[in-house]
Amino acid sequence: MSTDSPQGGDSRPTLAEVARTAGVSEITASRALRGGTHVARRTLEKVEAAARALNYVPNRLAGTLAGGRSRQVAVVLPSLSNSVFADVLNGLETHLEQAGHHPILGVSNYDPDHEERLVADLLSWRPAGLVIAPAASTVATRRMLAGAGVPVVEIMDIDPAPIDMAVGLSQRAAGRAMAHYLIGRGYRKIAYVGHDISTDPRATTRLDGLVQGLSEAEIKLAATVILPGPSSVPLGREAVARLLQEVEPGGLAVCFSNDDMAVGAMFHALDAGLNVPGDIALAGFNGLAIGQALPLPLTSVASRRDEIGALAAKALLARFAGEDVARVQDVGFRLIPGATT
Repeated sequence: MSTDSPQGGDSRPTLAEVARTAGVSEITASRALRGGTHVARRTLEKVEAAARALNYVPNRLAGTLAGGRSRQVAVVLPSLSNSVFADVLNGLETHLEQAGHHPILGVSNYDPDHEERLVADLLSWRPAGLVIAPAASTVATRRMLAGAGVPVVEIMDIDPAPIDMAVGLSQRAAGRAMAHYLIGRGYRKIAYVGHDISTDPRATTRLDGLVQGLSEAEIKLAATVILPGPSSVPLGREAVARLLQEVEPGGLAVCFSNDDMAVGAMFHALDAGLNVPGDIALAGFNGLAIGQALPLPLTSVASRRDEIGALAAKALLARFAGEDVARVQDVGFRLIPGATT
């Protein structure tokens, strides 16, 4: 019996109609539309042509509920407002699509409660796996992920112990590396500017690493300015203006939670007639194209985002195939010296 039979006057074409049009059994039509395993090429072509002619769309949920395997992968990201997570999604989507899987995306906007609702909703659709760049996740979210019954990949940060698998870099090591770099450049007056890190655990961890690296040279942050809201160019411009009300320029180096905020600081410096890096040095994170396109390329840390997405997809696909996968995969990072320090 077809799992696609119309109910309540539903006029959508059914699997049975596709099979009749192609002149094959429903079982053969189903196999053909699920990837063509053990189906002759000529038969596959006839079924695909019939499906196109009838505008047939398979009911994947029905197949999953009947014991079939979902082809969907749930993805929860905190933001798509800049290219950071768009790059991750590109690497993830490319490899999943090549293997016949499809990402279903939810954006938490760095809101732990919204993230919790997204995870619950996406898991209710019984995906094959789940990829998440956590916000400051709630206890309930962690419990749901631990009991999901599907492979789970946490991306971007490998410092916390993962629930299942993790792919990313040590955010703490990245912050510490930037501290060592600035110290090596001769800076001793170093400040931090960031967005609302209470909802962004990766930014918090980088700040911890920065403070740790500075303390190893017996240096303390000259000032810290953290403004509410997501990282953005306007927020960076506003925040550095506030910083300069507290700290005099001249030999000052400022670390930003992300490149877009550092770019905003560059705009403020240009408007205020400040010399970069003479009056104020700028250092960001993520190695975004906008930072490298400035007249003075931005000092930053390249976070290898596309590679993180690709490895997360490969980890899931390997687990789907019953293969062993490393619990933690470290893609590392690369410090970009730039011209702003």
